[in-house]
This record gives sequence, C-alpha cells and structure tokens, in this order.
Amino acid sequence: MKTILKICLVSIISSGLTFMFMISFYSPDYKDTIENSNSIIPINYTPNNINNIATPSDFVLIANRSIDAVVHVKNIANSSDEGSYMDYFLGQGRRSKIGTGSGVIVSPDGYIMTNNHVIEGAKTLEVTTNDNKRYIATLVATDPVTDIAVLKVDTDKPLPYLFFGDSNESKIGEWVLAIGNPFNLNSTVTAGIISAKSRDLNKRDSKNQSYIQTDAAVNMGNSGGALVNTSGELIGINTAITSMSGGFEGYSFAIPSNIARKVFEDLVEFGSVKKGLIGIYGTPVTPDLVASERLGLLEGVYIIDIQKGMGAEKAGLLEKDIITQIDNIKIKTFSDLTGYIESKHPGDKVNVKYYRNGKAKSTDVTLEVIKQTNFLKMSLENFSTEEKNEMNLSYGLKVMESGAYLYEIEANSVLLKVNDQPLYTIDDLRQFSLTNIRNLEYLSPLGEKERISFRQR
Repeated sequence: MKTILKICLVSIISSGLTFMFMISFYSPDYKDTIENSNSIIPINYTPNNINNIATPSDFVLIANRSIDAVVHVKNIANSSDEGSYMDYFLGQGRRSKIGTGSGVIVSPDGYIMTNNHVIEGAKTLEVTTNDNKRYIATLVATDPVTDIAVLKVDTDKPLPYLFFGDSNESKIGEWVLAIGNPFNLNSTVTAGIISAKSRDLNKRDSKNQSYIQTDAAVNMGNSGGALVNTSGELIGINTAITSMSGGFEGYSFAIPSNIARKVFEDLVEFGSVKKGLIGIYGTPVTPDLVASERLGLLEGVYIIDIQKGMGAEKAGLLEKDIITQIDNIKIKTFSDLTGYIESKHPGDKVNVKYYRNGKAKSTDVTLEVIKQTNFLKMSLENFSTEEKNEMNLSYGLKVMESGAYLYEIEANSVLLKVNDQPLYTIDDLRQFSLTNIRNLEYLSPLGEKERISFRQR
C-alpha cells in the first residue's frame, strides 16, 4: 500500500513539473525570443567593429558599368609581312595571319586605346564591341616606346566609354578588375589587387618603364584591355605578364592611366609623343652606392650628370644631388621619377626636393623637349623641316659627333634607321639599347647609303 502511494505521489509531482515547463515553453515571450534570434552567440563572444576592410567589394555594378567599354581587336596582317612581336606574344614561332587583343573605348565618338604590339603589322583592324557590333578601325597613331596605339571607329551614336582615373592615387592592396578578351573569350572580367607600383621589368634596357603590377589574372588576348578600380575608373592598360609557361602565373602589368592619358592626348593632337624631361642622367640609390659615395640617404635618385641647357641645369641641380620627391610623389627608385615625368608635358613645372651634402633643398624645374641625345657614343639632333626638305629626306637624325664606338659613322652623317625602323625624332631612339640592336642604316657625308650589322650573341 505504501509503495502504491509513493508511486502516485511521484507521478503527481512529475505531471505538475511537466505542465509548468510546457506553459513556460509556449509562452508568447519565449516564442518571440526564439523567432527573433538570428544566431546563438557564446557568452565570451566579442563583436568586431572593424569595417570589413579586408572584405572584397561587390564587383557586379563596376563590371556591368565597365564591360561595354572594352572591345575585341582583331589584327589581320598582310600575308607578305615578316614576323612581328605579336607573333611571339601569341606564342608562335612564325607570323600569324590573324592576331587578337583588346582595346578600351575612351571617348563616346569612337577613340580606342590598345597596345602597339596588338596592332603591329596590321593590314586591317577589326573591332567588335560587347554587344557584337563590328567596326573597321583606323589607326590614328602609335608609340612603340610606351606600347600604346590609338584607333578610331566611325559611329552614328555615342559609344559607352571609360573615364580616366588618377593612377598616382592608386594604392598597393587596392582591389582592381582586369577586363579583356583572353584566348578569344570575349568580355572576361577578373579581380585582384595592386601588388606593386612603378615596376620596371627590365632595368638593363633604355626604356623608362613604370608599370602597375597586379595579381588579377591576365592572359594572351588581354593586352590592350582595361584595368579599373572599384569606382569604375580606368587606371591602367593591361600590357604584359611574366611567365615561364606562357600563361598567367600570378603577375600582370599595366601601363598607368596617367601615362596612357598623356600619350593618348599627344597621339591624337600631334601624331607623336611630346616628351618633357628634367635633363638629368641618374641612378637609384643602392646599398653599394651608399657605401661607395658615403651617402646619408638610403632611397632616392642619385644624379650622375646634368644635360646642358635643360631645366635641371637652369634650376641649379648638380651632380651628386639626390632627388627624393617630385611634387607630391616620393622618389625611391628611378622608375618612380620617370613614371611621373612621363605623365607631364613639355613646359610643365615640377617641384623637386633633393639633398645636397646632407641638407634638404627644393627648386622648381621646367620640363623641356630634349634637343640632343647620345646614342652609341654619337651625339644626335633632329633635323628641322627645312633641312629635311633641302636634303629630300622624310626621316633621319643629324650626327653631330661620332665617338669611338662606331668609327664608321662620321660627323655630318645622317642616321636613317635602327633595326630597319625609320627614325623621325631622337625620341624614337628610346626603344633601343645595346642588347637589342641588330643593324643601322645611315647616309655618309658624301650621300652614300651604308649599313652596319651587329652579330647577335
């Protein structure tokens, strides 16, 4: 009997507790708490209030806004043409009949920027827009030194185009999109970050390179395409990759928009690039240079020589001065200096900060068009239009002095071509160096045409 009473008592107590628990579980307050809770948060959780600075942006709007301004460029070469740089860019040992690349529409009336190596040797240039409209393009002008070419298509309505951004304001670590047509895959968008700036791919040549380096995937066919920032502004023209295999391996390079824009404006207005220079010969400060010259600075551009009659001499710069800043651009390497100067025009003034004997100084330098240059120990000048007409020349450079390097070419000769490329101004010499010269063609003072060939090692 006692056992039965105990069992009944336990049952009653259990039922009561169960009833109370169910009332609590289904109470409106508890139910609202469950429904309105988004997640279970541990009691030791501390919220992170940093504004997601490492989170990628939403690229959809930027891509949709930019993609219609990037075109597919088809280079239909003359079947009788010799092999060109484009053939090697495409990974082929001999001339291709058709080459492809990309281009960027930079004005609503049909001006398009691309790379010189994309259109090199073309007989016909065909442009296809993102909406599959096809145009035959006209080559306006090209600059092999910066590897930029300008095309023009005729259109009866405004075309979508990209605005130039300020590449000087771009930052390492900033997100960017590369837009182009790799492997004939039209309208391809890839994303990455800026991994370096002022990159010189070959410090041994005479070209003043200053590329933006990114890790956005770029392959064959992307050349001439757009590099845009997260505001949808054009900050570079995709131009090159470094690769052991021929494909993308993590590094791509773009011509900064400030340089590209200046070259574009010059090519459209003048048909050639008008380059303003400070007038120095310099080298970056290195640990070896610091030790040998007992320098007090670890970064900057060390002036080796001053060009006579140019802006640097007029402003009072001297040999052994160290340039540390131009306007608001810090100068750590020589490509920092050349990259900024190449975005300026002749006649522009720049403020140069420099050190002399350990003391900080500042001066304003006016950029000028170079009047004379040294090439293979020859002193060369441009001919005036009148002089060319008198000599019945359409191209050529005046040899003022000839050094021991090329004793065959005397003073008062005319240097006509390098590597079979006609020379119109001394600026054309910037693309050549001791490592890539195959031949020279010149007129002797007696008017006899001569040719010098160099053996390639």
